[in-house]
Amino acid sequence: MMKETKEATPDLKSAKSPKTTADFAKYFQPPSLKDAKKRGKEEIQVHYDFVIPEDMQGIGKGKRYHVRTYGCQMNEHDSETISGILQQMGYTSTDEVEDADVILFNTCAIRENAEDKVFGELGHMKRLKNNNPNLILGVCGCMSQEEKVVNKILKSYTQVDLIFGTHNIHRLPELLRDAMFSKEMVIEVWSKEGDIVENMPKLREGNTKGWVNIMYGCDKFCTYCIVPYTRGKERSRRPEDVIAEVRDLARQGFKEIMLLGQNVNAYGKDFEDIQYGFGDLLDEIRKIDIPRIRFTTSHPRDFDDHLIEVLAHGGNLVEQIHLPVQSGSTEVLKRMARKYTREHYLELVRKIKAAIPNASLSSDIIVGFPGETDEQFEETISMVEEVRYDFAYTFIYSPREGTPAAVMEDNVPMEVKKQRLYRLNEVLGRISLEQNKKLQDQVLEVLVEGESKNNPDVLAGRTRTNKLVHFTGDKSLIGQYVHVKINDAKTWTLHGEIVTKVEV
Repeated sequence: MMKETKEATPDLKSAKSPKTTADFAKYFQPPSLKDAKKRGKEEIQVHYDFVIPEDMQGIGKGKRYHVRTYGCQMNEHDSETISGILQQMGYTSTDEVEDADVILFNTCAIRENAEDKVFGELGHMKRLKNNNPNLILGVCGCMSQEEKVVNKILKSYTQVDLIFGTHNIHRLPELLRDAMFSKEMVIEVWSKEGDIVENMPKLREGNTKGWVNIMYGCDKFCTYCIVPYTRGKERSRRPEDVIAEVRDLARQGFKEIMLLGQNVNAYGKDFEDIQYGFGDLLDEIRKIDIPRIRFTTSHPRDFDDHLIEVLAHGGNLVEQIHLPVQSGSTEVLKRMARKYTREHYLELVRKIKAAIPNASLSSDIIVGFPGETDEQFEETISMVEEVRYDFAYTFIYSPREGTPAAVMEDNVPMEVKKQRLYRLNEVLGRISLEQNKKLQDQVLEVLVEGESKNNPDVLAGRTRTNKLVHFTGDKSLIGQYVHVKINDAKTWTLHGEIVTKVEV
């Protein structure tokens, strides 16, 4: 059963004008592994009564906004909600920051270089703010949930008017109002997760691909990851609300849906009144008339047999699965607190490939984690060779302040980390090319997404297994399914020619 959390909204009067770090610390709690792990007994409430306050309705008429998004699909989806709220307030979107009356940076905290990009862009905004004192400049998203980030903004980026976190997007109208009429920086960051707020507006571009949040937060506490602190505990949306949203997108003609969550496989584990997991949700969604259903991201620890059984039905459930392994070494996985072994992961892969013979697997892999030896890195290489991923996101370990790994001895030299990353990417590239060569001369179903980034005269789309395909064709095909014969397979892309348009 879900109840309202006892976490109070920070007092806005004190929140909007902290003069010092000490003042700020009175209402902002820095990330704490010990405190965060106690949060499981705190319950939340689902709200269905979101409305724009009467005094903020139409306040954006004749004004423009610009939202710049960094990071994962969850942030992209949050930006759709932010844009939807601003549009309901009367604002219109602009791609040019010089034309904007409201600029919001929706930020990512997963790696240090992502934060550095945001600070660089905030520096560029100082000129705009000087030229237009009425401009509202805001920072939201995961970076806002970090104490050190907000302290840095308070000290060095006084051109910022508004800071809010990941749990209170629904409060944007009220926060904008305070930013407009206050001469001081407005800060509202909830150190603990908020309730689930349904029925917030979303501004989706077109009707080709749509994101649907099925849950928020993460309870896994991998030692390197800041997400459980910035996104809060796992909170699942009620299945009837998710299904209703997917059905609505089907009525609007969407061709593909991506179900989102920090760990979608944990969906429903927080329900106390029903036994209902991710496999159950997918089993219902697969009956809805949308050609393709995807999901991200999965944690191997929660990928159960029932989910595999449901995915094996195929149909609109595509056979592409993102299954982050992070490392091929059981010892490194233990230090990462991933709670599975190399053997467990390989057995899971075996089960998936047995049930779904044409399954395409992708992954996330970190090199240079504290204490990683040459032998442990070689275990990662052999894991890649055995699983044969079609694609993987690869990273050099980046310490995040507040996480357990940040205080581990980072004893792998940067030069070694770079060499390992280069070697890993070489192996992944070779395997990807080998996998793609198998598709030579095959005819594949492709959802046309738009123009190629490198050539506007060429169209680009994705197969069911998420392979990027380039081909020539009329731009009227964007948003449609076509059959493409592959005549040139490269490492990361396929090239071909249209055979037929697909009726779906």
